[in-house]
Amino acid sequence: MASAAEQLAANLNMSSFAKATELKKRIWFTLLALIVYRLGTYIPVPGVDATVMGQLLAQHQGGILGMFDMFTGGALGRMTVFALNIMPYISASIIIQLLSTALPSMEAMKKEGEAGRKKLNQYTRYLTVFIALFQAYGIAVGLENMTSHGASAVVMPGMFFIASCVVTLVGGTMFLMWLGEQITSRGVGNGISLIIFAGIVANLPHALASLFELGRTGALSPIFVMIFLVLAIATIAFIVFMEQAQRRVVIQYPKRQIGNRMFGGDSTHMPLKVNTAGVIPPIFASSVLLIPVTISGFMNGHNMPGWLSVLGQQLGQGQPLYMLFYAAMILFFSYFYAAVTFNPEETAENLRKQGGFIPGIRPGASTASYFDRILSRLTTIGALYLVVVCLLPQILISKYNVPFYFGGTSLIIIVSVTIDTVTQVQSHLVAHQYQGLIRKQRSRGTRSSGPGGSKRR
Repeated sequence: MASAAEQLAANLNMSSFAKATELKKRIWFTLLALIVYRLGTYIPVPGVDATVMGQLLAQHQGGILGMFDMFTGGALGRMTVFALNIMPYISASIIIQLLSTALPSMEAMKKEGEAGRKKLNQYTRYLTVFIALFQAYGIAVGLENMTSHGASAVVMPGMFFIASCVVTLVGGTMFLMWLGEQITSRGVGNGISLIIFAGIVANLPHALASLFELGRTGALSPIFVMIFLVLAIATIAFIVFMEQAQRRVVIQYPKRQIGNRMFGGDSTHMPLKVNTAGVIPPIFASSVLLIPVTISGFMNGHNMPGWLSVLGQQLGQGQPLYMLFYAAMILFFSYFYAAVTFNPEETAENLRKQGGFIPGIRPGASTASYFDRILSRLTTIGALYLVVVCLLPQILISKYNVPFYFGGTSLIIIVSVTIDTVTQVQSHLVAHQYQGLIRKQRSRGTRSSGPGGSKRR
């Protein structure tokens, strides 16, 4: 019976999908946009020697360049027009979000509704241009000073190269920002997240091939490769469970009498995710900790203070000090971002204005304290989950040279974006089913109200 019911539900979903022409158009638009993005990751910046760039990236694979190259789908290693990817927009979004909670004027703007949201989006775009200009200029100047085996990364250094490189990289970032917004409005899923997702997934086949090659050559035991694949599947299942885990707070609304009728008296729940901060803490922690390693790698020991050299060595991936600081910074950013995104006092006040209350908890300050206590416990569990998922792959990477793309951060991004996209597809299917029911009901009403279809009393 259970298998028959599941088969029937699957058939209904497939029939609904076959009839949902709007959803199919959105999916095709999303796929075409991602194909355009992947094509752009192979268009090189003029004046850059691709061979030298590949050698330089191989030397700094364990630094922040390796992590950014993973997020850009190899565009940074090939130094293409999308080398900056969408990272300046993400940084600008986080900065604007933090400022909107710290500055009263921007906080008031956030409460203005659609008009305030449009203003904040415009400020985000302006800040994205500024960050992209700064990063593009730094990359252009840095490229002129990079050499590998006596060969320069830039064919013809000079002001013309710097200007052309800055314009190309900033233009690529702005195009990706526009493309992400188009995917969000006309496609399926969050466009910015899907662009990062596509960059990571595009290199997973190469990472799997590298893993199997290590097993074939004997660098890794075939048994270890099988155990690693099983462990990776178990980790993905654990991430799916934790990303969907939530604490449901019961909200009760009292009954109200309007005229001779009673309204309200409903009971609902407020879902609070266990991992409120998402993938932000591992990304921030990795970026901060890999800066000393990258600086020491660029300097190559020349004109570098001794303490910075020692710090760079101790903060290398797999080192005990790196693991300790990585875990501590994930915990810090988890609590920080959770406190920024969820305001217990504001939530309690909005609940009081709507007439809702938590059974057994007094409205106002007691409700805010209750929300704060629940959020602290959930954030602790979510932060520990992020620490475990992110540190376990780091141990495998440092001890057994497992490909970098199997890091915990990349797995969390892949799972989170996949869950969000599937949820939106299901929402479109449900909306299509409701629209079909409404059209059928209207057509039945039209036929029943036709000639001879209704009777007068």
